[in-house]
Order: sequence, then C-alpha cells, then structure tokens
Amino acid sequence: MNVRALTGFLDPGWPIDPRRVAALAETLHAARKVLQDSGYTVQSLRFATPPPSQMGRPVAPADRPELARQLEAQCFVHGLDYAAIGPALPDELPGYAVIPDLLAATENVFTSAVIASPEAGLSLPATDAAADVIQRASSITPDGFANLRFAALACVLPGSPFFPAAYADRGDPAVAVATEAAELAVDALRDVTSPAKARRRLVGMIEAHAAAFERLLQPTLTQADVQFLGIDFSLAPYPEPARSLGSAIEAFGPSAVGSPGSSAACAFLADCLDKAEFRRTGFCGLFMPVLEDSILAARAASGQLTVTDLLLYSTLCGTGLDVVPLPGDASLSALAAVLIDVGAISLRHAKQLTARLMPLPGKAAGDEVHFDFSYFADSRVLALANHPLGGLLASAGTLEIGPRP
Repeated sequence: MNVRALTGFLDPGWPIDPRRVAALAETLHAARKVLQDSGYTVQSLRFATPPPSQMGRPVAPADRPELARQLEAQCFVHGLDYAAIGPALPDELPGYAVIPDLLAATENVFTSAVIASPEAGLSLPATDAAADVIQRASSITPDGFANLRFAALACVLPGSPFFPAAYADRGDPAVAVATEAAELAVDALRDVTSPAKARRRLVGMIEAHAAAFERLLQPTLTQADVQFLGIDFSLAPYPEPARSLGSAIEAFGPSAVGSPGSSAACAFLADCLDKAEFRRTGFCGLFMPVLEDSILAARAASGQLTVTDLLLYSTLCGTGLDVVPLPGDASLSALAAVLIDVGAISLRHAKQLTARLMPLPGKAAGDEVHFDFSYFADSRVLALANHPLGGLLASAGTLEIGPRP
C-alpha cells in the first residue's frame, strides 16, 4: 500500500513568509524519509493553507492569483509537489469568480469552494458560482484538465490531506497522511469464505498500517513541534485492477459496479473502515474517482455506472462525485443541479462530500476519454441531464437541511 500524500497545513502569511514554508517543508521531507526507510512509498508532499479570507492577514479575491503564483514558486524551491489554497466561502462570492484565474496562473495549485455547511446550510448562490467556476475552468486548456484542481465542498472539515479538499484551520503547523488503500480491500476479499473473515482481514490491515504510521511519524513531528492530525485512511484507488476499489466491490459479489449488489458491497467496505480504530482525519471513506480507477472507468464507459449511481453511493459511504467526465456543453443549470444534490445529501446524512466535475470541451455523452496522465484510465463521457431548475431551487436563497435524527 502506498501513501498518496503527506500534507502539511499552515498559514503561510501574506505576503508569503518563505521561512514558514521552509520549516514545514523540512518536516515533510523528514517524515517522508522515515516512512520510506520503513518500506512505504510516499507519492507526494503537499501544502495546504486556510481559506484566504481567514488567513492571519486576509487575502483579497483580486490578490489570490498572485498568492497562488507565489505559493507554487515556494513549493518548487522547497521540493513540495502540490499546494492547495483553502476554499472560497459563501459569504464572499467574489472569491469564487477569481478561481479560474488562479487555476490558469498555475499548474500545481489546487483550490476549492464551499457550497454547504451545517452552520450555513446549502447556499444556492454558492452552487451557481461553483458551477460557473467549473464551466469557465473547463476552457483553460483544450482538454478540460484544469478542473482536476478544483472541487466544490459540502460539510468538509479542515485537515483532510486529500486534494483539492485540503485546507488548514488557523491553528499551529500540522501534518496528515493520505492513503492509497483500495488494494487493501482487494487483498482482504481474495479467497475468503465469509464476510466475517473479510472484515477481520480488512480491519486488521487498516489498524496495523495506521499504528505503524503513527509510531513512525510521531517522533519526527514532535521534535519539529508540528501537530499530527491523523490519517485519512480512505480506500483511494490507482488505475490498475489490483489497486482498484471497483475490483474490491465486484469481488464482493455484484456482477459489475452499478449493478444490483453494489450498494451492499460499498456499505460493507465502509462499515469495515468505521470499525477500524486509528487516529482519524478527513474522509475515511470510499473514494470513487471515475477516471482514477480502471474498473470504475470501464464500467462508466460501458454505461453500467452513471452519475445517479455515484450519488447513491455517496449516501452510503462514498465521498461524492470525483473526476467525473461530463459533456463539454454541460449548462450552468445542469452543473448547479448536480452540486445542489451533492450538498443536500451531505447535509441530510451529515457526510463530508465533494464534487470534482470535468466537462470536456468538444465531447458529448459516450465519446471516448483519454488523458496522457498516469493517474487516469481511459473511459467515456457520462450523460448529464440538462433540465433547468425552477421553483424554489431557482431562487437566490439558502436551503436549511438538518441531519436525519
């Protein structure tokens, strides 16, 4: 099992204070060495900031593209692979409008925007603004790839090490681990004769790795006076069958992801994650990024896996809609409607969810999808209903949706 990322969380200051970034980068490099010396592959080192409006010195929307450029430069100098600027917030809609400029100004900086939170509810103006970001970002490059670096967030807390959702609070420097753990589920379900045995295997694997991470990292972080937030032990995949969450779901029994039995498989795997005991942060759920999982990509290409299916799995265990290839002419209303559903599911089920939607210029539903990117598998564009929103959903208000008792 690989570590997808070691993510550091910090307010870098504005203008950026290079000393702050350098100190946390040094800690991240030391932490990676400790893990690699023990046999773990650490794929990337990452850096995440608070929401720009909540930094010690708030960053005005007009200055955020420059913040992104400076942060990318600091990451290059200090050997960090990626950075995430914390989300734009619903009470500052101009912060949404500059996100496409921020993405266009950089190659390795991610960001996000909040559409729903337990405190503020589901903001319809924020969903419209996030849909506008997705539509505009799709044309930054001819292939629509820039939307890889943007996500709409619903009830996502600070401290998740996965991008684009990662952001810091205003506390002390901190580090968290993001796992690429779908292969553990594949291994746990291989040649088992009962669900109970599969559960014992998977829970045992998760707890053993989590204990090793904490034991290995804690001395380094304590010495650097950096908080260890914990592990986002999500079952994130890599696009090959042995490391595919889709493979694990199908090993449980359904004929294909999207067919009957898939919900039961997803619920079982998520329940195993819930029963494992370790220091948690972030999602700790099932990652179902369509283009990052070879089996999910194949089932989407064959029409067996749809956007509606992915929304269903989000109610059970998934973390939302992730790298979903959509028609390039997807309307603002269609994109906003999907975001509204994600936000409503998040609030009703008290779940952290994201939406990373990828309209692909010039492509229609059913067209082939290929990116020259090692983390993506080939697939086809998924269909997206294009029905205009009306009634109360067309208003400029807020939907107050409480969690189910």
